Amino acid sequence: MNDGNDNDVVIVSAVRTPFGRYGGSLRDFDYYDLGAIPMREVLDRVKLSPDMVGEVFWGVGDTSPCKDPYTPVAARQSLIKAGLPHETPSISFDMACVSAMHAVKLANMTIILGEIDAAIAGGATSFSQEPLIVRGLRFSGYRLGDVKMEDPLLALGYKDFNPVAVDADNVALEYGIDRQEQDEWAFRSHQNYGNAWNAGKFKDEIMPLEIPQPKGEPKVLDIDEQYRPDTSLERLASLKTVYNTRAITAGNAPGMNDGATAILVMTRRKAEELGLEPLATVVAQVSIAINASRMPEGPGYAMQKVLKKADLTLDDMAVMEINEAFACVPLVSTKLVAEGDDKKLKEIRDRMNINGSAIAIGHPNTASGARLIMNLMYELRRRGGGYALGAICGGLAQADATIIKVE
Repeated sequence: MNDGNDNDVVIVSAVRTPFGRYGGSLRDFDYYDLGAIPMREVLDRVKLSPDMVGEVFWGVGDTSPCKDPYTPVAARQSLIKAGLPHETPSISFDMACVSAMHAVKLANMTIILGEIDAAIAGGATSFSQEPLIVRGLRFSGYRLGDVKMEDPLLALGYKDFNPVAVDADNVALEYGIDRQEQDEWAFRSHQNYGNAWNAGKFKDEIMPLEIPQPKGEPKVLDIDEQYRPDTSLERLASLKTVYNTRAITAGNAPGMNDGATAILVMTRRKAEELGLEPLATVVAQVSIAINASRMPEGPGYAMQKVLKKADLTLDDMAVMEINEAFACVPLVSTKLVAEGDDKKLKEIRDRMNINGSAIAIGHPNTASGARLIMNLMYELRRRGGGYALGAICGGLAQADATIIKVE
């Protein structure tokens, strides 16, 4: 039965790897192989021939973990490893944490233009494969003396701007969101994730991975390693703040994680032609950018814009997720969209991040945006349908938001 327009863009398959901790189970996975895993699986799940994919859109925030750091065309290398034809075009691009959600948007736009019928969108990140950098040697004529190595992961952010944690801390303070409130949100994230995982909710989206071991049988990873079941408010409160902030700690921020996500989208007409069940319809997507120092507000403004575009309201949304780039991001953005109404704020937060988010799940940043979409989609399907809204901020205060619908 056709419940929508033949030209609607629908999701027919969506899957991700478990997200590994920094230096954890996925640390030795080659970057291209890591990306190929969900690309291959997203097709296998619906028994779709790889030659049906018109293009691949792939978030790649940092090419230095690749064995070919200079123009590695990571999407292309991963798609070939995944078994897609060499004739499949692809784009590897960087919008930091926004990348994988924007990949879905680029796929949808290209489908709507009529250039292709089907696409894979997603992304991969490997913080564990990040190398140390030595700058300035090429033309410096070094003969004697020490060489300074640089760790790109230290004070994660941008050389010409504040560390992102500092900006997030400043904006949170403006909104009156203190350390305790952020720790409480982080604790909630772990609790919600644990409850969801124990209820089997993540089985739809996470594909178990076999991790080779030095001795004996491979280890099977079927849970996100960032999750800490023993987290407590007392432990969170005991952590030191980072980068001289007032409230940002390793406990109320996400980890540096490894992982990959993939979503298969196509027109409703093509899905019906292939006998595939549409899992969700992509209703509306938007991208915004604000002042580079105001990142925690980004998802809130993106939510307002996408709701206006779809002619829907927050009340229409059964569930929502704002990625926990820091605990203060959903706290700030929900406060922004609640517009000073405390009752409305509570109602929004009660439907927000109900399965946890990046603080508990992990944040392989250029993969996370697609994870939001698939988690919301599978949640709607368990609930029997409705609308859901996901929003995510990215480096230097860009943000995307997506509304999906399950019949």
